[in-house]
Amino acid sequence: YFLLCVNYFFYGETVADYFATFVQRREQLQFLIRYHRFISFALYLTGFCMFVLSLVKKHYRLQFYMFAWTHVTLLITVTQSHLVIQNLFEGMIWFLVPISSVICNDITAYIFGFFFGRTPLIKLSPKKTWEGFIGGFFSTVVFGFIFSYLLAQHQYFVCPVEYNSETNRFVTECEPSELFQMKKYSVPPLLQAVLGWETVNMYPFQMHSFALSTFASLIGPFGGFFASGFKRAFKIKDFADTIPGHGGIMDRFDCQYLMATFVHVYITSFIRGPNPSKLLKQLLILQPEQQLSVYKTLKSHLVEKGILQPSLRG
Repeated sequence: YFLLCVNYFFYGETVADYFATFVQRREQLQFLIRYHRFISFALYLTGFCMFVLSLVKKHYRLQFYMFAWTHVTLLITVTQSHLVIQNLFEGMIWFLVPISSVICNDITAYIFGFFFGRTPLIKLSPKKTWEGFIGGFFSTVVFGFIFSYLLAQHQYFVCPVEYNSETNRFVTECEPSELFQMKKYSVPPLLQAVLGWETVNMYPFQMHSFALSTFASLIGPFGGFFASGFKRAFKIKDFADTIPGHGGIMDRFDCQYLMATFVHVYITSFIRGPNPSKLLKQLLILQPEQQLSVYKTLKSHLVEKGILQPSLRG
């Protein structure tokens, strides 16, 4: 029931954000979107009351134990999946580069650790070594830089996913933003002597890929350490046996715990600016008198700044 409530809340937020024009045409959906958060909270409160009413003497501890674990599990899994979807709407590249960087780091850290590993890194994972950790870092940075260059050349990967209400379909066509337009950069003097280049052409996104790769290499593995500590606490080797020799699905995605959240925070903090199309969709939902009020306020503001000429009155 709580899984249903959380999914209803998160995906309702996505519908309200990206499908505002479509919702405007459906009266039955307008009510659900307008009072979406209140309905979501009411559903949660219903579940909370149901839980309290279901408490049974001599089983209080077990029931509260399960109640707490339910919330922790939903926080880790559903929240992460929602953020992954939000990242996908910003463009496929914001999904493929981070997830590939984590996978690359996992593989290269194992390879470097296997061949050169001598110094233990952390007691939670005895097989992890400093040599593997450092080797994985440099390999992931190089991989992210090259992989970003390849993806940034194609609109399909860099354009935000938008819903076209006229054709009733998603579109990934746009004029690539400045992040995905080739620019010329000056090479630092120290590297000029080594590379022999004074300038280099690259996409600005490749600079951001360095931040994503660094996080995937230095902080991402702590998600794996967290999972190792969790398994040790319950004295289990793997979360499941879905993949022979590799454990369950969660064993393969333990390093992805933090990555989706980091990418979402990174985009909202350093990349995303005001979005005129989303603002316009929200304005179209307003009542006519509210739209006129916004129009008059905006016109007055533009006149004061000298962008528009004041209308002449006879």
